[in-house]
Amino acid sequence: MNVIETEGLSKRYGEQEILREISLSVPAGRIFGLIGPSGAGKSTLLRLLDLLEIQTGGKLRILGEDPLSPGSRFRLRRRMGMLHQKPVIFQRTVHENIAIGLKYRRESRDRIDSRVRDALHEIDLPGYSPRPARTLSGGEAQRVALARALVTDPEILFLDEPTANLDPPSTEKIEEIILRLNREKGMTIVLSTHDMLQGQRLAGSMGVLMAGRLTQVGNSLEIFQRPATEDIARFVRVENILKGLVIENREGEVTVDVSGKIFRAVAPMQPGMRVNLLFRSEDVTIDLAGSMKSSARNVFSGKIKQLVASRPVVQVVIDCGIDITALVTASSAEDLALSEGREVRVSVKATAIHVLPER
Repeated sequence: MNVIETEGLSKRYGEQEILREISLSVPAGRIFGLIGPSGAGKSTLLRLLDLLEIQTGGKLRILGEDPLSPGSRFRLRRRMGMLHQKPVIFQRTVHENIAIGLKYRRESRDRIDSRVRDALHEIDLPGYSPRPARTLSGGEAQRVALARALVTDPEILFLDEPTANLDPPSTEKIEEIILRLNREKGMTIVLSTHDMLQGQRLAGSMGVLMAGRLTQVGNSLEIFQRPATEDIARFVRVENILKGLVIENREGEVTVDVSGKIFRAVAPMQPGMRVNLLFRSEDVTIDLAGSMKSSARNVFSGKIKQLVASRPVVQVVIDCGIDITALVTASSAEDLALSEGREVRVSVKATAIHVLPER
């Protein structure tokens, strides 16, 4: 069952079109991630799905209902929760901060106390109930804001950049809670994030928003290894994007001329087509010239042009007549004694290269 379905969803503010023709389905019990550059429309889309705003055009169904039908909007909003990037923390106790939604629903005191206690256990902050909320750390405050969203038992939870302002330990704790909510409760979660590694860690499927359009939906392998456009490839940090001309296709293996260098890849493109070859730096193997045999279809010799260390990895740019970027561990770079000007050999498998028609 799909708990969220959109068809041609759009949103305008005056003359400015923020979202265009968004068609999307989110099955029950999944974590769906939204990634895209700043200003792409991720937060706006979450606000439409959470029914905080009304679409300008298109269709939307939440939990099988049309939110525009009489009486459904209020009813649906009570079945969903939202956590924003910057938590709103009131100058009250942790208990009072978490209980606000239940008080609006006129729940009994016993019910409120029980639910707040359960929510504090869910966020791993038992015993924090009497604390002044303004004394909490940033990570603790975000967890309390998450508990406020969870205390009403939402069927769908929306998370808008939930760890954007947090340190690594706090981020890890929030991610642990998100995964636990999904696995143990089967909660459907829609998450927007600027952290692409986080998207890969948490989301079973993802959508890429670019300039207000949903340009690709798929699992992390499809999006990060086989991006649908050059723009998406650059956004997900595919370091090697090479323009070439297909000169042969032999039973699905294409031969591509890239500035005089011959690459082989698996693709259906025909001779004469101009294409982009995309492959990630971590799919490039680097070794000292002549030191190792390789079964890869693409092997080139060159000299190291640049090394950029960012422990625990080192990005290595090799001039092979064209620049090819590889990624190695810092320890491998030390073992190989890599340095600028050193002659090396790089190889990449034909199956690791994604081929796109040039547009």
